Amino acid sequence: MTPTMTPATSGPALRVEGLGKRFGAVRALDGVTLDIRPGEVLALMGENGAGKSTLLKIITGDHRPDDGRLLLGGQEVSFGSPADARRAGVRVIAQEPEIIPHVSVAENVYVGALPARGRLFSHRALSERTRADLERLGFAGAMDPGCPGERLSPAQRQLVEILRALTGEVRVLAFDEPTSSLSDHEVSALFALIRRLRDQGVAIVYVSHRMQEILRLADRVAVLRDGRLVGVRPAAETGEDELVRMMVGRDLSAMFQRERNRPGGPVLALNGVTTDDVTDVSFEVRAGEVVGLAGLVGAGRSELARAVVGDLPIRSGEVLLEGRRLRPRSPSDTVRAGIGFAPEERKAQALLLHRSIRDNVSLAVLDRLSRFHLVRRAAERALVREYADRLRVKAPSVETEVRRLSGGNQQKVVLARWLARKPKVLILDEPTRGVDVGAKAEIYSIIDRLAADGVAVLVISSELPEVLGLADRIVVMQNGRVTGELDRRQAGEEQVLALAMADQITSEGARQ
Repeated sequence: MTPTMTPATSGPALRVEGLGKRFGAVRALDGVTLDIRPGEVLALMGENGAGKSTLLKIITGDHRPDDGRLLLGGQEVSFGSPADARRAGVRVIAQEPEIIPHVSVAENVYVGALPARGRLFSHRALSERTRADLERLGFAGAMDPGCPGERLSPAQRQLVEILRALTGEVRVLAFDEPTSSLSDHEVSALFALIRRLRDQGVAIVYVSHRMQEILRLADRVAVLRDGRLVGVRPAAETGEDELVRMMVGRDLSAMFQRERNRPGGPVLALNGVTTDDVTDVSFEVRAGEVVGLAGLVGAGRSELARAVVGDLPIRSGEVLLEGRRLRPRSPSDTVRAGIGFAPEERKAQALLLHRSIRDNVSLAVLDRLSRFHLVRRAAERALVREYADRLRVKAPSVETEVRRLSGGNQQKVVLARWLARKPKVLILDEPTRGVDVGAKAEIYSIIDRLAADGVAVLVISSELPEVLGLADRIVVMQNGRVTGELDRRQAGEEQVLALAMADQITSEGARQ
């Protein structure tokens, strides 16, 4: 699969001119004019609800604009469907890939190019073709072309979407949060592929919430806010602070304005905790304190959290809650004891996506809302509305299905669940993953209020600025062990990274 490239022209590959789009009373786009040039990566940034998805859906044929026009290679075009856009060479790699579960990877990739019903084709030849595609694009061995779609991991599903988009002629290629489920190695391979496509003259639109990713990859950055184009900046001349100001109207430093209170006594204590994934882990979290758990991928942070909440077995050591040993047989035991847990994969592990906000928030407090095994619906609705309003969950009503919410609002629903439970300890695993800057600031504020109310908060995060900005103390892990603990006043990125890579640094020193 070597995608066919249309030769670059002197003008933009795609121009959106005065685009406007309304959904009822909501104006999703308001007069957006933007050039997408051949041979460049244009990053598209903005908070959830800023208009990014609407713009992508217009240029790829999912929506028709109410105002304005599209020009492809200087010629006005009107896409009535995604198939029209695809035939014109405009493709999007969606954040949630559409995979046919019962057919192979190879058939999923070439689903639009297979022979009509009744005509035979060689499964073996198609598999070999897909295997060669994976190798050519830098993903050799990432998956078996004969594997059924239903068995693919989230990262592999994303790769199928990428391969599918690169069949046929490509003029404009849009990526919507493509790295949300990829490993560091896969991200590096994806970036190398994007640069090759750019150098071959493809116009790339790249949507992401990840600042460092944008600044590392993009040539220009366009920022939307409330449906309007705020500005376009050269990525090489733009910093994170400026992009945040453009997106939300305030400085990055203002996101971490925590009121630091003197913490109380220990609420959660781990003494020599050992599982199949971690060894001899000891630290404590005090009342009103935020402790950050830092480390590289594979350090064992998430596995430790799951062991604390009763989801993985503890082989030796102990977990104490307010000085009393916990012996949970299941996560429900730790919930009743006073520990809340927001896992890393909120869609798969925390949320009932096809159920309402009300159902999801009340899930942890049904025992308190029930009488004679019957839920008091009026009390339930009042409680959920209270916490949805307090956390500013953006939705038409508490009966809205959670799958229809943005990532930031989905995470607020998870937090609302635990605020309603009023836990003594709250463990948050990657609480802002896939969340825009504005929602991040709101989540940081929620964490601050929890600590001010005396909750012991343990935050696991792979974003060092987040750990350094939020935490009172930072515990660093590597290879399932604690390698050090830092007070926030002595901690910097270099110190945390040195502890996160301690074994590697030691082994390199020994070799020298």
